[in-house]
Amino acid sequence: MRRLHTVREVFPIRGVFRISRGARTESVVVTVTVTEGGVSGRGECVPYPRYGESVDSVLAQIGQARAAIEAGADRDALQGLLPAGAARNALDCALWDLEAKRSGRPVWELAGLEKPRPLVTAFTLSVDTPAAMEAAARAAAERPLLKIKLTGDGDLERVTAVRRGSPRARLIVDANEAWTAEHYASFARDLAALGVEMIEQPLPAGADSGLADVPHPVPVCADESCHDTSTLSELGTRYEAINIKLDKTGGLTEALRLRDAARAAGRRVMVGCMLGTSLAMAPAILVAQGAEWVDVDGPLLLARDRDPGLRYDGSIVSPPDPALWG
Repeated sequence: MRRLHTVREVFPIRGVFRISRGARTESVVVTVTVTEGGVSGRGECVPYPRYGESVDSVLAQIGQARAAIEAGADRDALQGLLPAGAARNALDCALWDLEAKRSGRPVWELAGLEKPRPLVTAFTLSVDTPAAMEAAARAAAERPLLKIKLTGDGDLERVTAVRRGSPRARLIVDANEAWTAEHYASFARDLAALGVEMIEQPLPAGADSGLADVPHPVPVCADESCHDTSTLSELGTRYEAINIKLDKTGGLTEALRLRDAARAAGRRVMVGCMLGTSLAMAPAILVAQGAEWVDVDGPLLLARDRDPGLRYDGSIVSPPDPALWG
């Protein structure tokens, strides 16, 4: 008989994590465990208020699917039980993990993928004053890829300061929907000159039509504007790339479909994350194989992670051990 267990967990952040929407000192996650035949599979999600989610709403959604899951519903059935989002992600990844552990075969093999390799992940710098961000960049100067959180006015000074602090790093920037069209027009060419290689979600989703009518000296990546395969075709010429996050797609199953569809449509791929633990990052490692940009640094920003967790050697992250997931 199959059993489903959920728990709310809190993981403290190292210092303060700031983006344009506010600051956080802890990450609150929902962990799902599905047990069958004495074997358990786990999944983790991070409820995100920007998408109308809370811990309570995610737990309620999981509760709606409980009877079907405990009755034996598989991953394909799950896609129809819940919409894309955090709740379905935790369940989907738990079911993948359960099948892997019951079959003795890794998830990558079950999914028909090549064996995953270590990846270079971005390391995120929170929004702050230019001086503080330069100091943070200097402290991270040996990391090969930095992701810079931005917020609008003063952002060119922030990126210039980060470039001074870390002159050799590759740079990507993320405005989290905080820019106006005027910000984009003012910043884009100068960011290209500073070596920025991608701008993530500069304008608010639903108010980004102007991106189709202006030059893109730096590739623009959709985050909030693209959640799953159903939204991919809506991007038009506004974006050259998409950011795939399992908490948006509703799990590994849809994330793999979205990656393949994006490639077929000629989009570049970034694989990102919410601020979660190694358990949330582990499935994303499979999706991130071959991606142009990988951002699975959540555990590096936490004061405490899962045990065992993913192995990070600087910015090199290795595929998960089965004891963690998969």
